[in-house]
Amino acid sequence: MTDTPHLISLNDACRLTSLSRTAINRWRAQGKFPPAVPLGDKRIAFIRSEVEQWIADRIAAARGRAA
Repeated sequence: MTDTPHLISLNDACRLTSLSRTAINRWRAQGKFPPAVPLGDKRIAFIRSEVEQWIADRIAAARGRAA
């Protein structure tokens, strides 16, 4: 097993978070979502572990504790 980050598409990020593309892009514009990794002129991806940590942080905040 390597330490290479696993990249996921915007659609995969939507599935993981249950958010729409519009919602994720809004959170990104506000700096409240993990930054995208540019893959080409019109293609981005996200680091899966960063999205999973973002989800864990949101759950922890909802429960009133730090992740």
